[in-house]
Amino acid sequence: MNRRTAARPLLALALAAAIAGCAPSPGNGSQAPANTEQAVADKAAHLNQLYAQYWEEMLERNPLAATYQGDARYNDRLPNFLSREFRDESHRFTSGWLEKVEAVGAEGLEGQDLLSYQIFVDDARDELAGEKFPGWMQPINQFYNIASTFVQLGSGTGAQPFKTVEDYDNWRKRATQVPVLFNQAIANMGEGVQAGVVQPRALMEKVLPQLDALIKDNPEQTLFWRPIETMPDTFSDADKQRITADYRELIDTTLMPAYRHLRGYIADNYLPHTRDTAGMADLPDGDAWYAFRTHRSTTTDLTPAQIHQIGLDEVARIHGEIRKVMAEVGFKGSLQEFFTFMQTDPRFEFASEEKLLEFYRGLEDKVNEKVPELFSLTPKAPFEIRPVEAFRAQSAAGGSYMTPSEDGTRPGIFYVNTYDLPTRKTWDAEDLFLHEAIPGHHFQLALQQELTGLPAFRRFGGQTAYIEGWGLYAESLGKDLGLYSDPYSHFGYLQNELWRAIRLVVDTGLHSRNWTREQVIDYMLDNSAESRTQSVAEAERYMAIPGQALAYKIGELKILELRRKAEKALGDRFDVREFHAEVLKDGSVPLNVLEDKIDRWIAAK
Repeated sequence: MNRRTAARPLLALALAAAIAGCAPSPGNGSQAPANTEQAVADKAAHLNQLYAQYWEEMLERNPLAATYQGDARYNDRLPNFLSREFRDESHRFTSGWLEKVEAVGAEGLEGQDLLSYQIFVDDARDELAGEKFPGWMQPINQFYNIASTFVQLGSGTGAQPFKTVEDYDNWRKRATQVPVLFNQAIANMGEGVQAGVVQPRALMEKVLPQLDALIKDNPEQTLFWRPIETMPDTFSDADKQRITADYRELIDTTLMPAYRHLRGYIADNYLPHTRDTAGMADLPDGDAWYAFRTHRSTTTDLTPAQIHQIGLDEVARIHGEIRKVMAEVGFKGSLQEFFTFMQTDPRFEFASEEKLLEFYRGLEDKVNEKVPELFSLTPKAPFEIRPVEAFRAQSAAGGSYMTPSEDGTRPGIFYVNTYDLPTRKTWDAEDLFLHEAIPGHHFQLALQQELTGLPAFRRFGGQTAYIEGWGLYAESLGKDLGLYSDPYSHFGYLQNELWRAIRLVVDTGLHSRNWTREQVIDYMLDNSAESRTQSVAEAERYMAIPGQALAYKIGELKILELRRKAEKALGDRFDVREFHAEVLKDGSVPLNVLEDKIDRWIAAK
């Protein structure tokens, strides 16, 4: 995610132990004897059976996760995943599976088998450790908004399919449960008010216009009506008439009343209790909560203070690189004046939304020409470029990526935000493409999904530091891939590397140093070429999902460090294609696990 949103917000919510990650450690459960190759093979096979059973039960418990994965078996279900009962069941589920896996133990395991064991155990432990922090009391903000997520699903622009009569009936059944979930969100926010665990006012003020854009008196004017407008011609007249009537009633009597009720509660009851502060330190046990999120996001034991200093050092270094670009183009003025020039000169603007999209679509062929020089391992899945839907564009980041479905019916999708078009700069486009599409998230996430020999929790889960670290590292490959051919596009890369370094400073500033929202915005404007629109959206993003933004730069720095280590150790024997294959071939892993496997690769060479 850089300027990208969480394209899979409910998947991230539902996957529980499969999403988080931390540094691996051997299990401390009972260890079965593993003195022979056959015993080890039997243990590995047993563990893989457990992982498969775990994943099947997880999908049934979390049908939204199944939908985002492209598994249609539970597309008609929507459990109340915000309820206390669901949280209690999740605890029993995670602790039970952790106990089963640790009972088998890690002794004798090697390679992927050991890696899977370590990741599963540490993910589960992390998930259980996080239960003491009441994130469920903050179910809605402008960045993760379940109301907007359900519009994506129900409008046909998300993971929910609308191709068959059964698909249409599945969504109707699922959508009848939306009021239950909204009412639970309201109840949880009410408990948060009592406990002092509330959102910043600036965030919830942004939620209201998001909801207002979705609420309509006429069902045909809602985004939920779009599947009716695009209903396949192959449906019979009787099915068309029945589905149309069902959807009109669903929208009019179930969905819109639920949206109005949620909007009314936030405006009339919740907003008066929101807080003026921006960071987590103002919440009960906020320092420990933020330290946990920092660890979970980066898969390291770096403290917020250490990360803050890394950010300051990187900002200073990248400023020096940008000054070299200023000298190259003959710019006479200060760094801040150069940032203003890059933001305001009309030569860097797209003439229209279509021109912007056309530019991005033209990058695919250009980059693909050079891909074989850097990569021997590439995904089979295609991808598409789509504009961000208008209803969420104002608060969405500049770009996002959604993984392809496992069954191949949905490609990987690169969402481009065209809102406030003058702020979407030409110099910002190439690095965004490299990050979100090729060779960034599309290569890494689609390849991971295609690793059918791995347990499903590894194929469809992941560590943010690895995933986003790879995306940022992919931006550094621009010149080798035929991009950044002029100083201004090279500045675009440096500016966005700078942006990720700034994130280390401001995220830790917000949540561990009591920075205000305005301090964060001012720091970004003073030290980068980002617009005020983007700076405000980003500041509020860090307020909404503390710690997540730390993953990018920490992950990228580790991959760059490992590449330099390999180049130095191997000299002429270093092959960048082999290095990239080694980084990608096992899917997402914690950063210290990545370092261990690259070290083994270097030693084997």
